[in-house]
Amino acid sequence: MKELDEKLRSEDAWLDPAAAGELMKERATFAKRVEEFNALAARFEDASVMAELGASEGDSAVLAEVVAEVRAMRDQLSDMEVRALLSGESDSKNAIIQIQPGAGGTEAQDWAEMLMRMYLRWGERHGYKCQILDRLPGDEAGIKSVVILVTGLHAYGYLKGETGVHRLVRISPFDAARRRHTSFVAVSVMPEVDDSIKIDIEEKDLRIDTFHASGKGGQHVNTSDSAVRITHIPTGVVAQCQNERSQHRNRELAMKILKSNLYQLELEKRRKAEQDEHSAKKEIAWGSQIRSYVLQPYQMVKDHRTNVDVGNVDAVLDGYIDPFIRAFLIGEKRK
Repeated sequence: MKELDEKLRSEDAWLDPAAAGELMKERATFAKRVEEFNALAARFEDASVMAELGASEGDSAVLAEVVAEVRAMRDQLSDMEVRALLSGESDSKNAIIQIQPGAGGTEAQDWAEMLMRMYLRWGERHGYKCQILDRLPGDEAGIKSVVILVTGLHAYGYLKGETGVHRLVRISPFDAARRRHTSFVAVSVMPEVDDSIKIDIEEKDLRIDTFHASGKGGQHVNTSDSAVRITHIPTGVVAQCQNERSQHRNRELAMKILKSNLYQLELEKRRKAEQDEHSAKKEIAWGSQIRSYVLQPYQMVKDHRTNVDVGNVDAVLDGYIDPFIRAFLIGEKRK
């Protein structure tokens, strides 16, 4: 904190407003962490006094209150420990989640929609703003693809470990014979590219197509060429957006997605060059799943990288993925 204050007091710091803004963000983050730690320390002192009082007077009600307070403090300390692990260069940024079903038609598309809801619920639980930038509905049920922007401090840091193939085993609701099916969905999480990251894209390297939006919407959305697809020719990376009524707005959001894709591509190249590639960035292929969600013949969600498992599948699908996030971040820190 002291070092940051000295940098901000320097005249040179304000010659670059963008850099100064990043320093201010960093200082605010540290200040919030210090404030939270001091508040937790004060709660601990109060609990200690209550414990002594309850023990001396033999008051079981007070002691029960102390136990509940200690458990709450333990959970808060656990959250603080996880946040302390978020020190990567992009961990503080917003996250862009892309969800793509694998082979399997309606089964996989339904599973993709279940995962979409899981991440939306996780974001809601943690106070993040989630915006669907692009969504292509399935033919019968589910979705063919979706892109979600998760806005808030450390959104990417928390969610980066979700990249990979997610496997579902269940009795199919679409199979009249009630047979067990296995479905796969690929999830990719990228940091949103903001003004602090410079991504140079030449206009000649882009192919921009417009088309009718295929999703639900007003008459204007479905009858005008408001949807935009942008292809970066040198890399073959494609980004599209069709959720907004305005073609201009769809193009702006598609460019945001494209820049984040290209930035993520560059990060992966850098990691490979340093022989320190993120363990979750496997080739998205069936057989390389990071997590299995089993509904039949038993109920269990198991992360294959950390061996963490949770028996309450309904809670996980309702956004309770924190045990997997925590274990992944701790495992990455130990490498």
